[in-house]
Amino acid sequence: MLLAALLAGPVASLTALAQASQADGSPPKVLRFALRVAETGFDPAKVSDLYSRMITPHIFEGLYTYDHLARPARMKPLTAAAMPEVSDDFRVWTVRIRPGIYFADDPAFKGRPRELTAQDYVYSIKRFADPAVMSPSWGEIEELGLIGLNDYRTQVRKRGIAFDYDKPIEGLKALDRYTLQFKVAETRPRLMENFAQSDLYGAVAREVIEAYPGQSAAHPVGTGPFMLTQWRRSSRMVLERNPVYRPRFYDQEVQPAPEDAEGQALAARFKGRRLPMIDRVEINVIEENQPRWLSFLSGEFNFIERVPEDYISQALPNGHLAPNLAKQGMKAYRVSATDVLFTAFNMEDAVVGGYTPDKVALRRAIGLAMDVDRELRVARRGQGYVAQSLYLPNTSGFDPAFKSEVGDFDPARAKALLDLYGYVDKDGDGWRDQPDGRPLVLESLTTPELFQRQIDEIYQKNLAAVGLKLVFKTGKWPENLKAMRAGRYSIWSLATSGSKPDGQDSLARMYSGQINGQNYARFSLPALDKLYDEASHLPDGPEREAVFLQTKRIAAAYMPYKYRAHRYITDITRPEVVGYRRAPFWQNWWEYVDIDPN
Repeated sequence: MLLAALLAGPVASLTALAQASQADGSPPKVLRFALRVAETGFDPAKVSDLYSRMITPHIFEGLYTYDHLARPARMKPLTAAAMPEVSDDFRVWTVRIRPGIYFADDPAFKGRPRELTAQDYVYSIKRFADPAVMSPSWGEIEELGLIGLNDYRTQVRKRGIAFDYDKPIEGLKALDRYTLQFKVAETRPRLMENFAQSDLYGAVAREVIEAYPGQSAAHPVGTGPFMLTQWRRSSRMVLERNPVYRPRFYDQEVQPAPEDAEGQALAARFKGRRLPMIDRVEINVIEENQPRWLSFLSGEFNFIERVPEDYISQALPNGHLAPNLAKQGMKAYRVSATDVLFTAFNMEDAVVGGYTPDKVALRRAIGLAMDVDRELRVARRGQGYVAQSLYLPNTSGFDPAFKSEVGDFDPARAKALLDLYGYVDKDGDGWRDQPDGRPLVLESLTTPELFQRQIDEIYQKNLAAVGLKLVFKTGKWPENLKAMRAGRYSIWSLATSGSKPDGQDSLARMYSGQINGQNYARFSLPALDKLYDEASHLPDGPEREAVFLQTKRIAAAYMPYKYRAHRYITDITRPEVVGYRRAPFWQNWWEYVDIDPN
């Protein structure tokens, strides 16, 4: 729906801004691109999908961010005045907020400028704990162990009372207008990496949430460089420059390493430029690859986020930008993504779930029967490499030399496992049955795009080759995600991306405390939970890496997920888009690009 009625004040001011920018003859600078999957909304406490999280960090701001040009990643203040003050045992963290940062104008503020304060972060983080918000990211906050917050949430749930946002919480305090303090029960060496995720932990204003009850996902108001001015759900989003955004400059960036020629060039070109450098971002949702690619070629968009795999040979023949595109001044950017493609098995499902040897054997057999290399060669046109574990490139825990059964394709071994544990064809129909004689039908969620159907057909044939019958239940991606979170599915194949340099997020997908959160497989194993807790409290180093190695072995043994591949991502810009650089895992980058019509 359009937000004009709700955003009358901001829209009016932005219209005036646009008119002013055109008064000197220069049209607004507009970045235009399409998402491949529909967004779900823009309330940081309620989103978990990548596509919504690509939007929210441009509206909301966390305490910290990452230096856009630094490789490897380096955290730096965003709304904080400096890096945090930390106790020796990593249990008390004190952050000072920079004065003079303001929320975008909104009628909820009754015409008065609204300054960001420490209390806004207290309120924003408490929202994740409020059972009424039903935040899918609560598990991440819960395991931080902010003193008093988990206990209070438990009280609210047991007593069925409303969450009192004014109740003091020992572990989450505003010491004064600009000073925020976190206290945790156990040592947390990487605590502040969580709050460098502006897409989730950006500050919201209590007045706005309360002024539009039930509309938080459609009415985002933050302190960030852009404001949402139009939204047609699952179709189109328009964001415009926030006219009250504070002075912030490109020359805040740390100088890139000498060997980073691209980073050095960007730093020199944009030094001293005020952020953001563009006026508007227009985003459509085009789920099918062909129309998204053709729309970019026709000039409807000036940026394509992730060239579709089935068009990569056309875009980058032999690994180089096609001559016809290069002649138009386009540029290609290819990186190894901080992500993983995986197939999740619902451990609570009657068919593929469970921890008994026969159920473990079934999942491992399915994994061994899946020809991931064929998916990469045929469907993805070589844009990826086989994964060996749950950990993502560019994060702790990832070891490019590690090898496991997770990365194996071995149909003969799959058949042997199935035979050994009684998954044989008992009724003569050509398909294997369950050990007790009941029919064995594997059901997987899927989405209707042509590209996904190519992948589905590969794995359907793979499993048929070992006697397993696989059927698909088709639905839109947001609906499938809801079903997965609720545990109403058997199998689903999707991808996840890293949001910070720590591998703990990957491990959370097997931690029982993250069931209904990041633990899509609903996996629960005390030994794994113990390792997860150890990794949470250990400092980075060999001892922690040894813990990660043990978790890789457990993941391969129980196979709650078949980790398939890590992708290469190629983005292409038209010549007017300058300054683009894909970040390893943070999503806020619009403010760092410019539109140069010349």
